[in-house]
Amino acid sequence: MGTHYQQKTDNMSYTKLLCHIVIRTKYSRPTIPNEHSDDLYRYMWGYIKKKKCVLYRINGMPEHIHLFVQLHPTIGVSAFVRDLKTSSHAWLDKSPNFPEFESWGKKYAAISYSIRDKDMIVNYIKKQREHHKAEEFPKEFRRLLDENQIEVDEQYYMEE
Repeated sequence: MGTHYQQKTDNMSYTKLLCHIVIRTKYSRPTIPNEHSDDLYRYMWGYIKKKKCVLYRINGMPEHIHLFVQLHPTIGVSAFVRDLKTSSHAWLDKSPNFPEFESWGKKYAAISYSIRDKDMIVNYIKKQREHHKAEEFPKEFRRLLDENQIEVDEQYYMEE
Protein backbone atom coordinates (compact mmCIF):
# COMPACT_ATOMS: atom_id res chain seq x y z
CA MET A 1 0.00 0.00 0.00
CA GLY A 2 1.41 3.43 -0.95
CA THR A 3 1.82 6.49 1.22
CA HIS A 4 -1.34 8.53 1.61
CA TYR A 5 -1.06 12.32 1.54
CA GLN A 6 -3.92 14.28 3.00
CA GLN A 7 -4.39 17.57 1.20
CA LYS A 8 -5.05 20.52 3.46
CA THR A 9 -6.54 23.73 2.19
CA ASP A 10 -4.15 25.81 4.31
CA ASN A 11 -0.97 24.25 2.90
CA MET A 12 1.22 26.55 0.91
CA SER A 13 3.36 25.39 -1.97
CA TYR A 14 7.13 25.69 -1.72
CA THR A 15 8.21 28.95 -3.32
CA LYS A 16 11.07 31.43 -3.33
CA LEU A 17 10.22 34.26 -5.71
CA LEU A 18 13.18 36.63 -5.83
CA CYS A 19 12.87 39.90 -7.75
CA HIS A 20 15.24 42.75 -8.44
CA ILE A 21 12.92 45.72 -8.89
CA VAL A 22 13.93 49.14 -10.17
CA ILE A 23 11.52 52.06 -9.85
CA ARG A 24 12.28 55.59 -10.88
CA THR A 25 10.87 59.01 -10.22
CA LYS A 26 8.69 60.71 -12.80
CA TYR A 27 10.86 61.78 -15.75
CA SER A 28 13.83 60.44 -13.73
CA ARG A 29 14.07 63.72 -11.86
CA PRO A 30 16.43 63.71 -8.84
CA THR A 31 13.74 64.21 -6.18
CA ILE A 32 14.93 61.78 -3.48
CA PRO A 33 17.70 63.59 -1.58
CA ASN A 34 20.50 61.25 -0.45
CA GLU A 35 20.42 62.71 3.05
CA HIS A 36 16.80 61.59 3.52
CA SER A 37 16.69 58.45 1.40
CA ASP A 38 17.13 56.13 4.41
CA ASP A 39 13.81 57.42 5.79
CA LEU A 40 12.09 56.36 2.56
CA TYR A 41 13.87 53.00 2.57
CA ARG A 42 12.74 52.33 6.15
CA TYR A 43 9.16 53.17 5.19
CA MET A 44 9.34 50.81 2.19
CA TRP A 45 10.86 48.07 4.34
CA GLY A 46 7.93 48.34 6.76
CA TYR A 47 5.47 48.20 3.88
CA ILE A 48 7.22 45.14 2.44
CA LYS A 49 7.07 43.34 5.80
CA LYS A 50 3.33 44.10 6.10
CA LYS A 51 2.86 42.38 2.74
CA LYS A 52 4.64 39.28 4.15
CA CYS A 53 7.51 39.75 1.73
CA VAL A 54 11.22 39.80 2.53
CA LEU A 55 13.52 42.70 1.71
CA TYR A 56 17.10 41.60 1.12
CA ARG A 57 18.42 45.00 0.06
CA ILE A 58 17.25 48.48 -0.89
CA ASN A 59 19.33 51.39 -2.14
CA GLY A 60 19.28 53.97 -4.84
CA MET A 61 20.01 57.38 -6.13
CA PRO A 62 17.99 60.62 -6.22
CA GLU A 63 16.10 59.48 -9.35
CA HIS A 64 15.65 55.72 -8.80
CA ILE A 65 15.53 52.90 -6.27
CA HIS A 66 16.64 49.26 -6.46
CA LEU A 67 14.96 46.63 -4.29
CA PHE A 68 15.78 42.95 -4.01
CA VAL A 69 12.77 41.21 -2.52
CA GLN A 70 11.31 37.80 -1.97
CA LEU A 71 7.66 38.10 -2.89
CA HIS A 72 4.96 36.29 -0.96
CA PRO A 73 3.44 33.65 -3.26
CA THR A 74 0.00 35.29 -3.12
CA ILE A 75 1.26 38.61 -4.51
CA GLY A 76 1.92 39.29 -8.17
CA VAL A 77 4.81 41.51 -9.20
CA SER A 78 2.68 44.19 -10.87
CA ALA A 79 0.32 44.47 -7.88
CA PHE A 80 3.28 44.58 -5.48
CA VAL A 81 5.02 47.39 -7.40
CA ARG A 82 1.78 49.31 -7.97
CA ASP A 83 0.82 49.19 -4.30
CA LEU A 84 4.37 49.99 -3.12
CA LYS A 85 4.50 53.03 -5.39
CA THR A 86 1.02 54.19 -4.31
CA SER A 87 1.74 53.78 -0.60
CA SER A 88 5.21 55.34 -0.71
CA HIS A 89 3.93 58.22 -2.86
CA ALA A 90 1.36 59.07 -0.18
CA TRP A 91 4.08 58.88 2.49
CA LEU A 92 6.45 61.06 0.44
CA ASP A 93 3.72 63.68 -0.05
CA LYS A 94 3.33 63.99 3.73
CA SER A 95 7.06 64.22 4.46
CA PRO A 96 8.70 67.67 4.48
CA ASN A 97 12.02 66.06 3.43
CA PHE A 98 10.95 65.37 -0.16
CA PRO A 99 9.53 68.69 -1.38
CA GLU A 100 10.52 68.11 -5.01
CA PHE A 101 8.97 64.64 -5.29
CA GLU A 102 6.11 64.68 -7.77
CA SER A 103 5.43 61.05 -8.56
CA TRP A 104 6.94 57.71 -9.47
CA GLY A 105 7.51 56.99 -13.14
CA LYS A 106 4.99 54.77 -14.89
CA LYS A 107 7.46 52.10 -15.99
CA TYR A 108 9.57 49.85 -13.79
CA ALA A 109 11.81 46.82 -14.20
CA ALA A 110 11.35 43.53 -12.37
CA ILE A 111 13.88 40.79 -12.98
CA SER A 112 13.70 37.35 -11.41
CA TYR A 113 16.77 35.69 -9.95
CA SER A 114 17.77 32.42 -8.36
CA ILE A 115 18.84 32.16 -4.73
CA ARG A 116 22.33 31.42 -6.11
CA ASP A 117 22.40 35.02 -7.39
CA LYS A 118 21.35 36.56 -4.08
CA ASP A 119 24.77 37.78 -2.89
CA MET A 120 25.62 39.18 -6.32
CA ILE A 121 22.39 41.23 -6.50
CA VAL A 122 22.59 42.36 -2.86
CA ASN A 123 26.17 43.59 -3.45
CA TYR A 124 25.18 45.32 -6.69
CA ILE A 125 22.40 47.22 -4.92
CA LYS A 126 24.58 47.97 -1.89
CA LYS A 127 27.14 49.71 -4.15
CA GLN A 128 24.72 51.94 -6.06
CA ARG A 129 26.32 55.28 -5.15
CA GLU A 130 29.77 54.00 -6.09
CA HIS A 131 28.43 52.38 -9.26
CA HIS A 132 26.77 55.58 -10.48
CA LYS A 133 30.04 57.49 -10.45
CA ALA A 134 30.86 55.51 -13.60
CA GLU A 135 27.44 54.79 -15.17
CA GLU A 136 24.46 57.12 -15.40
CA PHE A 137 21.01 55.75 -14.63
CA PRO A 138 19.61 55.65 -18.21
CA LYS A 139 22.58 53.52 -19.30
CA GLU A 140 22.30 51.27 -16.25
CA PHE A 141 18.57 50.77 -16.80
CA ARG A 142 19.08 49.92 -20.49
CA ARG A 143 21.93 47.54 -19.63
CA LEU A 144 19.79 45.69 -17.07
CA LEU A 145 17.00 45.32 -19.59
CA ASP A 146 19.37 44.18 -22.35
CA GLU A 147 21.24 41.70 -20.12
CA ASN A 148 17.94 40.10 -19.19
CA GLN A 149 16.62 40.08 -22.76
CA ILE A 150 13.73 42.39 -21.95
CA GLU A 151 12.35 43.93 -25.11
CA VAL A 152 12.20 47.73 -25.09
CA ASP A 153 9.64 49.75 -27.00
CA GLU A 154 11.71 52.81 -27.90
CA GLN A 155 8.59 54.96 -28.25
CA TYR A 156 7.87 54.59 -24.53
CA TYR A 157 11.34 54.01 -23.09
CA MET A 158 12.03 56.30 -20.12
CA GLU A 159 8.72 58.12 -20.70
CA GLU A 160 7.18 59.64 -17.58
